[in-house]
Amino acid sequence: MESTHDDVLVLGGGVIGLACALYLLNAGASVRVLEQGTPGCGSSHGNCGTITPSHAPPLAMPGMIGVALRSILRADAPLYLDPRMDGPRLRWLLGFARHCNWRDFHAATQARAAILQRSRQLLADLVRDEKLACDFVEQGTLIVYRTARFRNSDEKEHNAVLERLGIEIQRLSGEEVEAMEPALKSGVAGGLLHPQDASLRPDRYVAELARRVLELGGVIESGARIESFETEQKRIRGVQCRGASYRARHVVLALGAWSPLLAGKLGLRLPMQPGKGYSLTYDRPALAPRHALTLREPSVCVTSWSGGYRLGSTMEFSGYREGLNRARLEALRRGASAFLREPEGGELREEWWGWRPMSVDEVPIIGASKRWSNLLLATAHGMLGVSMSAATGELVASLLAATSPVIDPAPYAPARFGL
Repeated sequence: MESTHDDVLVLGGGVIGLACALYLLNAGASVRVLEQGTPGCGSSHGNCGTITPSHAPPLAMPGMIGVALRSILRADAPLYLDPRMDGPRLRWLLGFARHCNWRDFHAATQARAAILQRSRQLLADLVRDEKLACDFVEQGTLIVYRTARFRNSDEKEHNAVLERLGIEIQRLSGEEVEAMEPALKSGVAGGLLHPQDASLRPDRYVAELARRVLELGGVIESGARIESFETEQKRIRGVQCRGASYRARHVVLALGAWSPLLAGKLGLRLPMQPGKGYSLTYDRPALAPRHALTLREPSVCVTSWSGGYRLGSTMEFSGYREGLNRARLEALRRGASAFLREPEGGELREEWWGWRPMSVDEVPIIGASKRWSNLLLATAHGMLGVSMSAATGELVASLLAATSPVIDPAPYAPARFGL
């Protein structure tokens, strides 16, 4: 069996794994990435590519469990809970329910805001310094309301929290929103512009990260499906794939939604579940939005690039059930049709689904394992993997080099779950 040895073995070639690899390489480590498919083939590929400090507040808040339970009756609801129950998903939901209180909401918001704001700052530098061709645009995101009820709810529950954390909000009238965005139909009730947000094309961003990893001397092993781990006392000695064995001084587990499945082989129970998202990608329509949009009532995200256009979002908790749910794709189309003059592009390029790695407290799990002396986790970024990628890479490189991190690593530490 072929065997290799590196400074760091990164398990997972999605946006988080590749960002970790890039920052580790820039810190002088030799790095090998093991990816079971191809780089960026998971949730990194089909999301809407928004970079959003404005999304610091988590889903978990008082009243959310009622929303989730009512969604069982609507397969096209923005947040959908599949009524088929299994043990791991039920345990996760019970844990999620315990975090639906204001104390945990504010703690999670603060932790998420810190890594989102740092990552937003780093991404602009990363795109410029590494010359990443990924349609990166710094013009904010625009939340659009067609009813006062949703606007008032957000004002009460989210906006003051964001402003206390230094996340800028510009409140707009319906007339101002319509003047700013001719792509919208009339009848807008108001809007919020988050000028510190940005957007990029996520598949190109991941491809560019992979390019730079290779140019800097990193190795990416595609099709490397992990079968087992070789351990000795409290150390991971090797990772076995079919026909190959890989060894390294340090192992970074960055497997996204697959993290709990592989971590189980190491005796770690990660409190995570896959949250299924969907998107539709088209040719760019003639009247494409100028900003990345969140159509608030149907919870549809809209992004446009120089050569494309995407409708996305929704959250479905159905375990590791594969495949497209057409009711949810149609919900994206209906939501866009209610707001946009040209809701779909000329030609449909892709119908997509992917699993987001959702932690029970909606804060990413980043840091050293208590059980394994050379294992570091970098997972559970939920819907915000692209947004948090650069700061996660920087934090992982700092932790492995034992240098002082720019952001406080404590809120993300696996130790909070006894891991």
